[in-house]
Amino acid sequence: MPPRTVTFRAATAAAVIALGATLLAASPQAGAAAAEPAPVTDYCQGQCDDILPPGENGNATLVEILGNKAFGTHPAHSDDQLDRYNGLVAGHTGLTDQKLTEFFNDASFGVPKDQVESVTSPRDDVTITRDKASGVPHIKGTTRYGTEFGAGFAAGQDRLWLMDLFRHIGRGELTSFAGGALANQGLEQQFWPQAPYTEADLEAQVEYIRTHEGARGEQAMADAQAYVDGINAYRDKSKNGRYFPGEYVLTGKIDAITNVGEIQPFKLTDLISIASVVGGQFGGGGGGEVTAALSLLAAQQKYGVAEGTKVWESFRQREDPEAVLTVHDGTSFPYAGKPDKARGTALPDSGSVTAEPLIHDRTGSAGTDRKTPVKAPAALKKAQGIYDDGVIPEGSLPGSGSGAQRRGMSNALLVSGEHTASGNPIAVFGPQTGYFAPQLMMLQELQGPGISARGVSFAGVGMYIQMGRGQDYAWSATSAAQDITDTYAVDLCEPDGSTPTKDSTHYLYRGTCTAMETLERTNSWTPTVADSTAKGSYRMQVRRTNYGIVTHRATVGGKPVAYTSLRSTYRHEADSIIGFQMLNDPSYVTDAASFQRAASHIDYAFNWFYADSRTAAFYNSGMNPVRAADVDPALPVRAERAYEWQGYDPAANTAAYTPFAEHPHSSGQDYYISWNNKQAKGYAAAGFGLSAVHRGDLLDQRVSKLVEQGGVTRASLTRAMAEAAVTDLRGEQLLPELLKVIRSRPVTDPELNSAVQQLESWRAAGSQRRESSPGSHAYTHADAVRIMDAWWPKLVEAEFRPGLGDDLYGALTAGLATDESPAASHGPSGAHSGSAFQYGWWGFVDKDLRQVLGRPVKGPLARTYCGGGDASGCRDALLASLKQAVAEPATAVYPGDDNCKAGEQWCTDSIIHRPLGGIAQKAIHWQNRPTYQQVVEFPAHR
Repeated sequence: MPPRTVTFRAATAAAVIALGATLLAASPQAGAAAAEPAPVTDYCQGQCDDILPPGENGNATLVEILGNKAFGTHPAHSDDQLDRYNGLVAGHTGLTDQKLTEFFNDASFGVPKDQVESVTSPRDDVTITRDKASGVPHIKGTTRYGTEFGAGFAAGQDRLWLMDLFRHIGRGELTSFAGGALANQGLEQQFWPQAPYTEADLEAQVEYIRTHEGARGEQAMADAQAYVDGINAYRDKSKNGRYFPGEYVLTGKIDAITNVGEIQPFKLTDLISIASVVGGQFGGGGGGEVTAALSLLAAQQKYGVAEGTKVWESFRQREDPEAVLTVHDGTSFPYAGKPDKARGTALPDSGSVTAEPLIHDRTGSAGTDRKTPVKAPAALKKAQGIYDDGVIPEGSLPGSGSGAQRRGMSNALLVSGEHTASGNPIAVFGPQTGYFAPQLMMLQELQGPGISARGVSFAGVGMYIQMGRGQDYAWSATSAAQDITDTYAVDLCEPDGSTPTKDSTHYLYRGTCTAMETLERTNSWTPTVADSTAKGSYRMQVRRTNYGIVTHRATVGGKPVAYTSLRSTYRHEADSIIGFQMLNDPSYVTDAASFQRAASHIDYAFNWFYADSRTAAFYNSGMNPVRAADVDPALPVRAERAYEWQGYDPAANTAAYTPFAEHPHSSGQDYYISWNNKQAKGYAAAGFGLSAVHRGDLLDQRVSKLVEQGGVTRASLTRAMAEAAVTDLRGEQLLPELLKVIRSRPVTDPELNSAVQQLESWRAAGSQRRESSPGSHAYTHADAVRIMDAWWPKLVEAEFRPGLGDDLYGALTAGLATDESPAASHGPSGAHSGSAFQYGWWGFVDKDLRQVLGRPVKGPLARTYCGGGDASGCRDALLASLKQAVAEPATAVYPGDDNCKAGEQWCTDSIIHRPLGGIAQKAIHWQNRPTYQQVVEFPAHR
């Protein structure tokens, strides 16, 4: 039994006993109505707001899809939050507390009688009331089973097709389900190898929760079963009533005329599969040690081992003293740092690394985008080919797409009561999960025995609210990405004792030559109305060991090894359900301390934030493995017992984990910000990029100024968020240093001097990417923005490549891309995705330029690169790259795509909700902002 579970039982035994009657008394299959529960008091008193564009309704019948394609019409509540969300770009400057509901929903509990749009009772013990304003389901149950059944039924009403997509993505079966489009092939090839399971593996995870988490574990699985039952009830009703999502017809699952066909029933194991996609992408962390090793080798080959290691560490910046912090009071939480003398590091021999093959036995269109359109009925012509580019276009999901890395998103701004006008804490926070139609999350309110909350849940795992508000508190999260994934080098062997090769399928496990387990998925597809991709098939294959999934082969010291990836949450994809159950339980969460305890039961790597009427607080969750002494977590390590995680048991992938007190946490700090930045001093970065300049600085500088002034309000904190959301990080944080170097002497080239003046004017105006007037679709400083977009990648290369050399520069950029502007299609989730400036060479450029200028630098780069360290040479390099940028036309900077013509700057930046179903949405103004967002201030407490 893992130590985390032991801690849970000790900490919550009394609470479970006290709650036993509430949680367990109702029979899971009870159908009769119970007594009306006591009314719930809403302590927010009208001061809680939220938003989730484009709209709550994510299902569309075939008729509604065809109407959207032919006439641009939208189903009710599928787009009614879009304009309010978009309106904050222009409206934030004059924002007051009274105007917040012009841009947000009223997130109060319940629905006033005159605002009721519909009431559904799928069982006698639950009602689903939807409001006129947004169509959000307010689910109220008189039994626990009924409440959860209602949540599942409402999820079916709002996200049935989306949930079906994601259970197939998690199972590695997307192409067989939705079509063989090249993006679908890429998506399942990206996700399935991260969490490959057999059906028995998925069932074992359900049983693990049921049997290892006490009464709460049993209740969680009963709740999950009720939720699945609700989904299936809606599945049956919609199929029989012919109002099921139209995508089932377009993908050939159901005949539009005869209604012949089936929507496959949902199972508990589907929830585990969906959780693996959601948690793995937004709550993962670490990994990538092979890529890191290759860049270290490149540095050592250029500079020698000692100097090369020093250079590499200065770019790796595990503990940059200049990085913006969430816990900024000096408290340290040491974890995953660099050991003084590392043991067991397993660097590959130069040139020996090869990726493990995933795809085998391709036939037909596999690996291509070849189309053979079917002859569609005339009535369906308007919808033909809607999935030819994939149900989820390549790169749309964070961490997907060619060469993509897992990206964390979301932000949070909280101010403690001593600095607010009311004396109560204020929070503006939410997850930044990309833009889809419908969204990956859905809004709901859940009221029933032991549950009282409103907020969002990822579709398909919505038994509980995952981020939202309770009766007198609210909470949210940002991706934390601390290091919970390690890479091991397993020695290969042959069972007959012969000499192993890199292709061997046996490995040494604690001295025994052990066979790798082979996991496979064979997928095939044929053309449909929705996806014209020609018939094809392939087989995906991964090898699993006791040290994780094989990702690469190499030699170490001349001997063949397999590199494996071991994630602490593997085989525990849904264990976090216990923490979410606690967060929804008003008898468990009563203050900041109990909130932090609840959050500690969430195994994925997240930063959790909390506000009630008295306290703002923070807790970093995650199954942080306790590593063997002096193991370097940033690089591959030998797969030997001496270097394993402490207490490691591969059977259920359990180990010893760091205790509650060692996770970054805080309560009552003057303010908190998070934009996926470094959590606290000592908490080592799991990858490149947490440096002296980070997008978190856009929040920190604004919020700290508000706190210094005092009298913070919901509106002023929202304005700070909204201003940061349209600000170019490069312009605000780095342009002053660039201009300082350039202006060290007069710029004599008239064209270059004009460009510099434009950049100066843009910087003086706030470095914003914002329309000159609402609806103009043109930025106020359009030329300056274009120049910066063209210049940044060129200036980084001009600054660093000559000094680093081609090989090392290429190896470092493989670990951290140089740019991530709103216009970049290579960002964390592709073009039109909103999120920007999370990862880039901002900190490297900042430190290097300050070193050139002779300014103080804490944690400097090992060498100065711009101009070889010479200020004049640096200026020449910057001006030469600027001249190239000025000469680049807008049509080259913004080359156009399926949504925008070449040269259309505003359109290239714009947010477009990627249609996951048949309903498309209009483009909106770029904002670097949470997808779902809350603005909360509780004036009272229980």
